[in-house]
Amino acid sequence: MGGPQSLALAESITDWWSLAGVDALVGEEPAGWLVLPPANDATAVRLRPTLAPEAEAAPLPAALQRHEAPEVAAPKGPVVFPDDWDEFQRWLATGDDVPGSQWDARRVLPVGQAGMPLMLLTAWPEIDDQRDGTLFTGAAGQLLDAMLRAIGMTRDACYMASLAVTRPAGGRCDGADAAELDRLLWHHLKLARPERLLLIGSDIVRMAAAAGLPETRGKLLDINQDGGKVEAVAVAHPAMLLARPAQKAAVWDSLKLLNRGR
Repeated sequence: MGGPQSLALAESITDWWSLAGVDALVGEEPAGWLVLPPANDATAVRLRPTLAPEAEAAPLPAALQRHEAPEVAAPKGPVVFPDDWDEFQRWLATGDDVPGSQWDARRVLPVGQAGMPLMLLTAWPEIDDQRDGTLFTGAAGQLLDAMLRAIGMTRDACYMASLAVTRPAGGRCDGADAAELDRLLWHHLKLARPERLLLIGSDIVRMAAAAGLPETRGKLLDINQDGGKVEAVAVAHPAMLLARPAQKAAVWDSLKLLNRGR
């Protein structure tokens, strides 16, 4: 490319760079391009580019933020159980600190009075009991009534209770819950003062008699309570007997012991 047009183009470019303030490719004095000009250099201040204000830093994610250590609540002491029978029953119905009341909003409460001829005690309500709000309901309850008739008893002559007033998930509890229920067991028996005790289900047999259900077949158990003893027998829960009818023979071996002395 050459001729008058090329010369005119070169002059135009040169003029543009001159107007932009660039009049030399290489200066005689070294230039520090990264050095800020003096603050009182009016020309430098005028030519200095205006920087946008820094954006406010985004807050750290919650997981990375510093949190004040929570105040550690003072450890609670053991629950104090009411010693009066009527107060104890009201506490089972409404108390916030009743062991075994934390697993369901609806409580299944005892039926009957202290000092009755026979106390029926199970560990906790079955699923149907929790739903209906009554112990030994449905087909299991009908079977229990038949078992009582076989020894000349009815529900009206019994004090009927579950150790826990609600059912734990999976029908199991351990740790601190089990320890508090153990305390409640002996306090409940002390206030109920039954003449005899029918332990219903393997869980309550393990808690009250420290034995497995098969070991108690046909045996009259002496449960130490408040300086004395109460005679007891242990049987499988009627709900289990419905699923395993062959176990009824073992139940009768134990139940018939309650007829002695009647």
